Amino acid sequence: MKTASLVAALSPLVGGVASAADIPPAPAYPPVAIVIRPTWTGCYFGVNAGGIWVRNDSTFDQPVFPGSPAFGTSLGGHDASGWLYGIQIGCSYQAGNWVFGAQGGFDWSDAKGSHPDPIFAPLVDRSRTRQLMEMTWRIGYAFGRFLPYVKVGGGWERIDYTMFPVTTSRGRETGGWTIGVGGEYAITDWLSAFLEYRYLDFGTTTQSFVDDSGRFIGNVGIHDTKNLVKAGLNFRYGG
Repeated sequence: MKTASLVAALSPLVGGVASAADIPPAPAYPPVAIVIRPTWTGCYFGVNAGGIWVRNDSTFDQPVFPGSPAFGTSLGGHDASGWLYGIQIGCSYQAGNWVFGAQGGFDWSDAKGSHPDPIFAPLVDRSRTRQLMEMTWRIGYAFGRFLPYVKVGGGWERIDYTMFPVTTSRGRETGGWTIGVGGEYAITDWLSAFLEYRYLDFGTTTQSFVDDSGRFIGNVGIHDTKNLVKAGLNFRYGG
C-alpha cells in the first residue's frame, strides 16, 4: 500500500518533467552589432608640407618719363618653384553626409625664379615667395571616414622682388583669392590625413624699384599666380 501511494504521489511530477523535456529550446539569435558612424563635426589643428609653382608676368607702369618704355610695355616673366610647409586650424560641422567648415592657415615658402629684363638690360628680374596665409571655407560630402571637398576663400602673400644687381630685395604683401579641391581620411577619431590642390591669383599690383643710391628706376605692374599641392595631418578635438 505504501509503494502504491508513493507512485501515485510522484506521477504528476514525473509527467511534468517529461512534458518540459518535450519543449523545443528557444532559437539562438546572433548578437546585434552597434554601428557608430564617425563624425566630422569638431575642430582641429595640424601641419602640412608640399610644393608650390609660381608665375610672374611684368609690365611697365606709370609714371612714364623720358627714356622709359611706354606704359604697359611687357618686361617679360618667369616661373618659380619651391617647397612650402606650415600649420592650419579650423572647424567643421556635419549635417547628414554634408560637411561644412572654415580654415585658416600659414605657410612658409622658398619659391625662387628669374628672367633677363628685356628693357633694362643687363638687369635680371628675380622673385622669391616667402610666406602664404589663407582664410578659406570648404564644403564636402562624407563617405564614412573619407571626405572629398572643395574650398574657396582669400589668400595673402609675402613676396620679394629684385632687379639684380642694382636693387636690393623689395618685399610686398598683397591679397587675392584661392580655390581648390582635396580629400581627407579619418585614420582614427582624433587623427586625419589630407591631400589637396589649390590655385591662387593675386592679381596685378605695382612694385616700385630704386637702386642702392636711392635713384628711381621705375614702377612695374606684376601679375602673380600660384599653384600648390600639399599634404598634412589634422589633430581633431571637440567632436
